Parts: sequence; structure tokens; C-alpha cells
Amino acid sequence: MIPFSPPHIDQKIIDEVTKVLRSGWITTGPRTKLFEKELTKYCGNKATLCLSSATAGLEIMLRWFGVKEGDEVILPAYTYSATANVIIHCGATPVFVDVNASDFNISIEQIEKAITSKTKVIMPVDFGGHVCDYNAINALVVKHKNKFNPQTVEQKTLNRILILSDSAHSLGAWYEGKRTGSLTDVSVFSFHAVKNLTTAEGGAVALNLPEQFDNDAVYQTLCIKTLHGQNRDALSKTQKGNWRYDIVEAGYKCNMTDISAAIGLVELERYDNDTLKVRKHIFEQYDAAFSKYDWAQLPEHKTKDKTSCYHLYALRIKGITEEQRDTIIKEIFDCDVSVNVHFIPVPMMSFYKNLSYNIENYPVAFDNYSREISLPVYYDLNEDQVKTVIDAVIKSVEKCL
Repeated sequence: MIPFSPPHIDQKIIDEVTKVLRSGWITTGPRTKLFEKELTKYCGNKATLCLSSATAGLEIMLRWFGVKEGDEVILPAYTYSATANVIIHCGATPVFVDVNASDFNISIEQIEKAITSKTKVIMPVDFGGHVCDYNAINALVVKHKNKFNPQTVEQKTLNRILILSDSAHSLGAWYEGKRTGSLTDVSVFSFHAVKNLTTAEGGAVALNLPEQFDNDAVYQTLCIKTLHGQNRDALSKTQKGNWRYDIVEAGYKCNMTDISAAIGLVELERYDNDTLKVRKHIFEQYDAAFSKYDWAQLPEHKTKDKTSCYHLYALRIKGITEEQRDTIIKEIFDCDVSVNVHFIPVPMMSFYKNLSYNIENYPVAFDNYSREISLPVYYDLNEDQVKTVIDAVIKSVEKCL
């Protein structure tokens, strides 16, 4: 069976993790701080905080901005549940909007229709490694500045809707000559096991707030919030006589460990020159094979102003139903090839249906989902296996049409 997306763990990663285990320092320490600096350098943003997950990063930024009951956060219906769940955790209301038929990303037109005086945050999602139209989204929050009703110090300082990008899929993607992380106010990356760059579990908050904010000071505030509200971490307490600390708020526990950061540092060092080249080559092989068939709708991964980081190859089959798609997937699995679907739109999930969200209000999201099949893309997928995937998909689709 060809798996869907196993991580690439080689001897270099094993050696670096072994060094950490032998160093006597395995939790948040020098490697985590170095990884943060290297990510900031790579993305071109102003400061970066590494955490235990992207989900933790999204939630901590909502809480930092003071999002609470009565507030609204706009997000695409086409995303993973984590994007919506963090809004629920804060007591706010998720306001789902539809997406583009072309690239799965949030519709600018639908965002604008959804903005109200209760809107505090817009959370775009970079689907599959292909970034959203951030110039348009950045312009929207300025255009509707008069609707913004600030309540907290942070909200009054920004004096407009915050853009909090769910960039879980898009580390290393480009938009008009800039990398994700530097495209809007805040971007949050995921380093989960199936991501292009993994730390096993983990994530990062890329701060890029405008000039009225001191991003380094915000970083220090977030360090406290994500470590129990403690004003000194374990690394700083190792300095002579620096043992005393205080709890200045009821914080959370979602720091990244040096074990995870060691994996991330290896992955980041070879990301552009190795990982992304391999993934791009797999995409190109799929494009070349499926472009010959009228039933194939290829994923958008390069335009004049955007370049994907090739996270998901989201193939859509034209003119089929959800049931037909599911049958095709079964046939592909019967050929010993693992595929997936990204994503079941959040309004289709039981928890959200019970809150009265209805997928019928997001017809483009449903259409994209009902015809989508994600194909294997990972570092160790060899040429013969790519051909096996292609043959399995073609055989299965043509059998079911």
C-alpha cells in the first residue's frame, strides 16, 4: 500500500534529536529560540513564537486580541475544524463564508458581505499551500475601518479588524515576491507530522503587526501567555541567582520543546533546496498525466503573482457527485494507493450543524469538496510509485464515470 503522507525522518534528524536527548536540555531552550530566529529570517516577518501546535497559535492570538463572547470572526467554510474550534473556545461566533471555485481559498466578495460592527478578526486559510489574495484582504480591513468597534487596548491600538492567517499549509509559499509570514498582520504555521516541514507536532506564530506595535514586546507577552503566565522560562532561570519567578496571569501551556525544534532546524535548512523541489516535481508529474483527461480539474498552484509550496495535490473530478467521488476513492484504495479528502467543510460537522450552520449556504465549498481527491505527495514517493498513483486514479475514475 502506498501511504498518503508519511514524514521524512532520515539519519540527520535522528542524529540531531539524539544530540538534544544527550544535552540535558529537552524542553524549550536554545534550539527552540534558534528555530524561532531562523523562521523569522526565512519568512521575512518581525518576530516568531514557536508553540506545540498551530491550533494553540491561532487561539492564543485571538485571546491576545481580546476576542470574546459577542464578537464575530470571519473564516472560510472550507477548512479544518481547528480554525473554527478556536473561535468557539474564546466564546465568539464563527462567521463562515464561501470560497473560490478556482483555488479553494476564501472569497473576498463573501468576506466583505460578512463584515459587521461585531467583526474583530478575519481568518483566511491558505489551502493546500496556495496563498489567499492578501492584498485584497489587507485593503478590506482598511476600507471597513469605520465599522470596527474596539474594546481592548490591542484593538484600540490596531483600530481595525485583525487579519489572522491560518497558514498551516503554506510555509514557503510566495505572493508578489514575499513569503508567507510577511503577508499580513499575523500568520500561523503548522509543523504537524503530515506537513511539508514537520517537528512531529508543533506550530509557529509569525508576528508581522504594523508599526504601532512593538512586535518583540508582543512576542515577550505571548511567551508569558503560553507558559502558565510565568514571567521567566526555564532557560532564563538557569542564569546564576535568577531562580525567582512570578505568575502574572492565568496562562496556558503550549510551548515547543527543543526536541521538536531540533527536527525543525534540520527541515528548514533543506526546505527550499530539497523538500520543495521534490514536492514540485511530484506535482508536475501529476499535472502532466491528468491534463490529458477532460474529467480532470487540476489544482491551481502557480499564477503570475503566487507560487504554492506544494502541500496538497487536490484533484477534482468534473461532473460527479459526492457519492461517485466516494466510490472512486474506494476503487483507488483497492489498487493499494492511499488518498484523502481535504476537507469536509466545517458546517457539515455534527457540532456545527447543531449550532444551525447549513452547508447549503456555502454551495461552492460543497461543490469543491464533493469532487475532491487528495493524492499522495511526500518526500520519499519515488517515480514508480507516482506512476502507480496515476494509473490507479485513471483506472478508478474511468471505471466509475
